[in-house]
Amino acid sequence: MKRIGFLINPIAGMGGRVGLKGTDGVVEQARALGARPVAPQRATEALRKLAQLLSGASTVEPIRWLTCSGIMGEEALRLAGFSAADIEITYTSPDQPTAEDTKSAVRSFLLGDVDLIFFCGGDGTARDICSIVGIKVQILGIPSGVKMYSGVFGTNPVRTAEIVWAFLQDRLTTAQTEVLDLDEARYREGEWNVRLYHAALTPYEPMRIQLAKAVIEETGDAAVKDAIAVYLLEEFERDKTELVFLGPGSTVKSVGDRWGIDKTLLGIDAVVAGKFVGKDLNESDILHLLDEFEKRKLVLSPIGAQGFVLGRGNLQLSPGVISAIGVDNIIVIATPAKLARTPELHFDTGNATLDDELTRERYLRVVVGYRRRRLVKVVI
Repeated sequence: MKRIGFLINPIAGMGGRVGLKGTDGVVEQARALGARPVAPQRATEALRKLAQLLSGASTVEPIRWLTCSGIMGEEALRLAGFSAADIEITYTSPDQPTAEDTKSAVRSFLLGDVDLIFFCGGDGTARDICSIVGIKVQILGIPSGVKMYSGVFGTNPVRTAEIVWAFLQDRLTTAQTEVLDLDEARYREGEWNVRLYHAALTPYEPMRIQLAKAVIEETGDAAVKDAIAVYLLEEFERDKTELVFLGPGSTVKSVGDRWGIDKTLLGIDAVVAGKFVGKDLNESDILHLLDEFEKRKLVLSPIGAQGFVLGRGNLQLSPGVISAIGVDNIIVIATPAKLARTPELHFDTGNATLDDELTRERYLRVVVGYRRRRLVKVVI
């Protein structure tokens, strides 16, 4: 019998849609802006997929779940259909758990001699877990944070469940990877400062687990970004009534630089005819602008090495926002240097139907220079 410690950080990802770029230290502000928990839903999605895989599988070892009471684990396990007889509460969680509760739960899992710690959260959650477990036990995360740069997460809830399924069958090797985290206070001020905090062990399934983010900057990269920007501006000049959303990242910022505007490095801005109509927007701001303009475009660049176009660092772009903008109105840009280290692109919007629509062609045309495009493989 496999013993799996399971926990949820219920506030992970709450700050995304309201434009806070994280939830560390700003939970009450996120709630005041109308943010709602997303982690419990994503955890339940993964657990239901795992329960589906387990049903009728007589050759797979049963699971003994060690978890927290209530919203930190027990509720999601029960919603997914796991029996109370298979669940052992090792930590009683408060109504509003903190990082210290995550750490205490992990200590209880270690006392229970778990084979795997399965969690739902973001980089901060992974960091808290590793501060206790080190490399004693493998960990695996269901992605639910605003920004996830660490290499311990599945690409989406369903794929993460499939990793656990393979783990239960002893089909996976163990890999050592990096746990990275961003200084969210500086991130909200437009500074990107990622640090390596821990090494971690994780079940290795290259098709389903995300890589740690790579920071890619090569000689000549700036010139390529500028060439991409020149091309896009020529295209946008054709219709000055078009609303253009510019996503986060230095590649997209180059478009703003060419436009002569002070584009935020890590936020989502909106431009019409070369002038700001919105800066550092949240989901609600974007939806209001979409009501005002009939024509719209969205410019995005994937995260280096990970390949995520949506679902990491841009949660303001909710399924409702993407549907309103239109899948065919998304322009993806990247330098050849970034694509050399990013062989596949991913979408994790939180809506399976939309993810299928975004990946239906299996290849995406990416702008890589002045009037130059490249077909890049897309994997759900």
